[in-house]
This record gives sequence, C-alpha cells and structure tokens, in this order.
Amino acid sequence: MQYKDYYEILGVKRGATESEIKSAYRKLARKYHPDVNKTKEAEAKFKDINEAYEVLGDKQKRQRYDSLGSNWQGGAEYTPPPGFEQFNFGGGQGYQTFNFGGQDLGGFSDFFSSLFGDMMMGQAQSGGRKSRMDFGGFDFGGGQQQSTRTRRQPKPENLDVTMTLNVTAKDLFDQKPITVRFNQMEKCHQCPPGGGFCSACGGTGIKSEQKSIKVKLPAEIKEGQKVRVKGEGKTDDYGQKGDLYLIVHMKDNNYEIDGDDLTKDIEITPPEAVLGTKKDIETLHGKIGIKIPPKTSTGQMLRLKGLGLPKKGGGYGNLNARIKIVIPKSLSEKQIELYKKLKELD
Repeated sequence: MQYKDYYEILGVKRGATESEIKSAYRKLARKYHPDVNKTKEAEAKFKDINEAYEVLGDKQKRQRYDSLGSNWQGGAEYTPPPGFEQFNFGGGQGYQTFNFGGQDLGGFSDFFSSLFGDMMMGQAQSGGRKSRMDFGGFDFGGGQQQSTRTRRQPKPENLDVTMTLNVTAKDLFDQKPITVRFNQMEKCHQCPPGGGFCSACGGTGIKSEQKSIKVKLPAEIKEGQKVRVKGEGKTDDYGQKGDLYLIVHMKDNNYEIDGDDLTKDIEITPPEAVLGTKKDIETLHGKIGIKIPPKTSTGQMLRLKGLGLPKKGGGYGNLNARIKIVIPKSLSEKQIELYKKLKELD
C-alpha cells in the first residue's frame, strides 16, 4: 500500500494552521479543477487534493493521520497500524469480507480507506452475522446483533456565528418578530467524496448561503446585549449545527433609545423660542400637540409621560422632547432688518 503525504500534496508544512491549509486547498482546487485544467494529470491531481483536504481540513482525521508518527516517513510501501486495515476472516471454502459498515470508500485511495474506513461506519447501521472480534475500537459481534457503538462528534466552537442586529424604536415598540437576513459562508457538504465537479460550490469547497429568519426580541433589550438563536449557525459534516448570536445595536434616525425611554429633537425658530408656541409632533403612539413655553432655550427637555417604549411589567416609558432652535434657511430682507434692530437693543 502506498503512503500518501497529504501535507506535501497541499504544499504546506506539517504544523500549518487551519487557515493556511484551507488557503492552499482553494488555490490548488482552482488550478487543477477538470473544468479549468484539461491535462491528463489534472483529474488525478484534483482527486489527491480533495482527499488531502478531507483529512487535513478535519481536526479528528488530521489527528489520526498525524498519530502515525515516524511511520509517515516509511515511503511508498506502508503498513497501517493494527485496527486500520481491512480484514478477511477464514470460514469454510472462502472468506467473509468486512467493508466497514457497508460504506463505499471507492472514491478515496486505499491508504485513506485503511485509516478512516471505520470512521465512516458511524454513519450507517450494520447487522447480520459476524465473528466476535474487536479491531480499532469496533466490535464485530457474533449472532444476529446490531452494532451499538455510535460516534458523535464534539461540537466545534467555530460552528457558532456572531453578527450585529440593528434595531429601531419602532421594532421595539411593535414587539413583533424581526426578520433577519444574512449571508453565511461555510464548508460545502455536497462535494463528491472522490473529487469531481461540485455544482454547489464550483470546486472551491466553500458555499455561500442566504438565510432569512425571524427573531423575537425580549422586552427591555439593551444596547450591546446578545440574543441567542439556537441551531442557526454553521453545520458540520456530521449534521451538527451551531448557534447564531445577535449583538443588539440601537440605530434610529428619529429617536435616541435609553431603556424604555426615548428622546426626540423638536425644532423651533428663534421667535417661537422667545414667545412660546404649539407644535404637532409624530410619536410611536401617534401625532400629538405639545405646548412650548416662552423663553425656551436649545437643549431644554420637555418630558411627555407614557409616550416611550413598552415596559417589561406593563405600561410605557417616557418621550423626552429636546428643543433645538434653528435659523430658517431663507430670510427676507425685512426679517434680517428686524434681527439687526434686535442686536442693537442688546
């Protein structure tokens, strides 16, 4: 059996990081993809590249591969350690062949199958008559017996996704589920095991998926808090899903949000600030009229009770109307003359 140096195939060092391995794979996959490279060697090379990444891109497979230790330098003729090779057991006029749970590993090399065939067994049920022997941690039992050993992969941390969720005052006021749309990049799970063209990812091994979900925010959510959406993260080769974490960011052009209280700027002219006035303003509760007293200065707050956001225990917070004195963009000559006279009186 010929040993395969997967690190050499991808052109990386044995201590390469996950990102370095992924980067090398993408570069080579583009170069040797059969749809791009029409040479005779491209198909075989592309198959070797995919097999190498299948191992080095998977933490568990890479650990098993690296556990060969000094055996990896054995050259072309390689003998796998006990428990990894395929077995034939004598019986009557012939042999009974065990093919690791019936999984078809023809898409990979014999070297790959000898090391990882048993790992594929965890994805299928096995039964029938078997001779009781234990190889590589798998039980080939006697009699009509089902295999009871399953392998559940630990949930890697990198399956979780974190993103920012911009929230408006109206989102919080309506208390309805918010639609969240985002693009998610993750490893393609539709690539053929033995290489070949993958229409889902174009041979890159990375797939972009557009997702749309609805999220109900808890009452009195605050700036910077996280909301967890279970099972909406990335998916690994074993079907396990990570979680989506949304970091809430208050972003509203009309209101400043502080808990269940809101602040809104109300613009008035200099004469209105001096003499006082009445203003109709829009709120989340509808249009209302407010009275601005005479001699009101910029920055002064008028508190409007019960016109803010819903409270957790019932009722509503307050709306603070913040006065902002503005000069009209267009003034007549007569208005300017009046301002001059006012200045002379100071």
